[in-house]
Amino acid sequence: MNIPVELKYAASHEWVRYEEGVAVIGITDYAQNALGDVVFVNLPQEGDEVTAGEAFGDIESVKAVSDLNSPVSGTVCAVNEELLDAPELLNSDPYGAWIIKVADVGETEELMDAAAYEAHCEAEQ
Repeated sequence: MNIPVELKYAASHEWVRYEEGVAVIGITDYAQNALGDVVFVNLPQEGDEVTAGEAFGDIESVKAVSDLNSPVSGTVCAVNEELLDAPELLNSDPYGAWIIKVADVGETEELMDAAAYEAHCEAEQ
């Protein structure tokens, strides 16, 4: 399982990377592996508000449909529209294929570092 140390992680298996005050959000390697082949991603619109711990979209795989939860509160400033045509990028490159970028970050969920997230994943297995 790949867990980059430079990222922060939510218990719901999203990762966060901060770039110049903007939170870049995606799903973890653990999440994409549990989901199986991703076939569709339902994304929010730029300008939408997201709230820490609440769903901002969903992801459909051959196994199930799962909510995408935001690890931070703020305003969506970018959406990875490449995922609309190629949702499988979340399987092939979960840490390169970001989903949304959030500006004006206020509240954040209790995020874990890589070691805590690894322990969290092991406890779920």
